[in-house]
Amino acid sequence: MGRTSSQKLKNLCTFALPGVLVFVLVVIVPFLYGFYITLTDWDGVSAVKNFVGFSNYKVVFSDSEFWKSMLLTIRYVIFSVLLVNIVAFFFAYLLTSGIKGQNFLRAGFFIPNLIGGVVLGFIWQFIFSNALVRLGKGAGIGIFSKSWLANEHLAFWTLVIVTVWQLSGYMMLIYIAGFTGLSTDVLEAASIDGATGWTRMRYIILPLMVPSFVICIFLTLSRAFMVYDINLTLTGGEPYGSTILVAMHVYNKAFTSRQYGVGQAEALFLFVLVAVVSGIQVYMGKKKEVEA
Repeated sequence: MGRTSSQKLKNLCTFALPGVLVFVLVVIVPFLYGFYITLTDWDGVSAVKNFVGFSNYKVVFSDSEFWKSMLLTIRYVIFSVLLVNIVAFFFAYLLTSGIKGQNFLRAGFFIPNLIGGVVLGFIWQFIFSNALVRLGKGAGIGIFSKSWLANEHLAFWTLVIVTVWQLSGYMMLIYIAGFTGLSTDVLEAASIDGATGWTRMRYIILPLMVPSFVICIFLTLSRAFMVYDINLTLTGGEPYGSTILVAMHVYNKAFTSRQYGVGQAEALFLFVLVAVVSGIQVYMGKKKEVEA
């Protein structure tokens, strides 16, 4: 009995301890150090870190630019999450219906997700500033005759469009997995009972796809809140600072303005917000999943 317990402990240490150590060193220790930084006035360069308590958090709540970028980010998240999941669900439904070349189309729609955000931003910057402008002027299409990136109202939508283009293919694969996992017996029984078209979609398919919705909405929420690379290379926060999302604001606060303590406090606030929103979404999704 004692030998068995000793062997189990040895196996636990052998297989679990390395992973636990890596998690602690890579996640827990940096998180605790980051929290400590929020309590100092460190500028990110000097060796001196003066303790200032929770004054950085007071600065966060009085920083109008931070809240402006936060509201813009929430708007960006709402449109991005909705459009990404609608487009991805539509593609998944279409590409599981048995159309010709569906495997080729799946690969084609997924490819944008393989392109890094920095490269993607530069590609679409060229498209919006050159390709579409030439097309608009040549075809006489007024809305494309000038670069959207130079318009403070349209530049926001370039971020949404590029995000939808990048993420839809990845979320599509998750929805395809959900569609292929649907019970054929249930679908056949629904068809026999006369459930077709929208009725079948609303009362049969959508409830059974709730697990896929939970995963996809969680992933798009977390990625949209934290987006930085596309924001940097596509718009750079311009024109006139109208497209500075919260992740870019936090970076600028910490590394450009040299207010590392305040920037870290804003980053921690953003982390808590994303964790709470994502947690609520997963909880509500799991509740709907049980009800379905």
